Amino acid sequence: MTVDVLIPAYRPGKKFARLLAMLEKQSHPVRKIIVVNTERAYWNEAGYGGVKGLEVHHITKEEFDHGGTRNLLMSLSDAEVCVCMTDDAVPADEHLIENLLKGFERAGAGGETVISVYARQLADRDCGAAERFTRTFNYPEESRVKTKADIATLGIKAYFSSNVCCAYRRELFLKQGGFISRTIFNEDMIFAAGALAAGYGICYEADARVVHSHNYTCMQQLRRNFDLGVSQADHPEVFAGVPSEGEGIRLVKQTAAHLLKTGRILQIPGLVVKSGFKYAGYRLGKAYRRLPKGMVLRLTMNKNYWRNGK
Repeated sequence: MTVDVLIPAYRPGKKFARLLAMLEKQSHPVRKIIVVNTERAYWNEAGYGGVKGLEVHHITKEEFDHGGTRNLLMSLSDAEVCVCMTDDAVPADEHLIENLLKGFERAGAGGETVISVYARQLADRDCGAAERFTRTFNYPEESRVKTKADIATLGIKAYFSSNVCCAYRRELFLKQGGFISRTIFNEDMIFAAGALAAGYGICYEADARVVHSHNYTCMQQLRRNFDLGVSQADHPEVFAGVPSEGEGIRLVKQTAAHLLKTGRILQIPGLVVKSGFKYAGYRLGKAYRRLPKGMVLRLTMNKNYWRNGK
């Protein structure tokens, strides 16, 4: 199967350089690495000049959109499989692409065809204990295919997918209409929800691994969850019937238990505080229509989304 890797980039740094180096070492060859870079001034033309198959297109900050930019990337490829990645996700080994493709050989319990395969995310070396546990909570060791039948038991986790590293059958992706063309966040989960409704399967492939984690401050986490809440408020057709608060509470409880069990009891107050910021951001995002525009701009991580006509 022909494979292109699609990456929206913004101020790419050392992790992006490692990402490109690892893509060149893959056991299943990557045909092209197509990058849509936000703001030409932040692109190191000389630094990436020797990368095989690299194709770069530049847009302005005002033109970037989580869904629309990835649709643009898809339109620049004619590969059978397109792998969406972020510029800070580094393949953990030489078998990332090979293992993502393995996910397409699976099927749902009812024989559903797998339309997309997302990778396991591993914590980076500088990651704190609570965030490291969050990675194992969201990305366990067991692979599985999720279908419409799983929504009743998994709730919002049935839609969980991540364009940090996710492979798509391009033909079926286009048949489904691609990503929503304008969204602040969650374009991957919104697509997954539509794909499940259409009778496809979404595969989580635990053997396909990337190193990707963040050490957000409390305010960064609040802003991220604000945008998450906005995306859910804007798409009640996807999220209204599958509330996410219960899953968040379960994560906090299990993380606190893990910290206690591993002798990190002094980290539990910090977990509680940060979780409070997460929840506050989420609730504010869900209620964004009742907030003054100035407050919204202070709370969001994606100011251009609002300045471009939201």
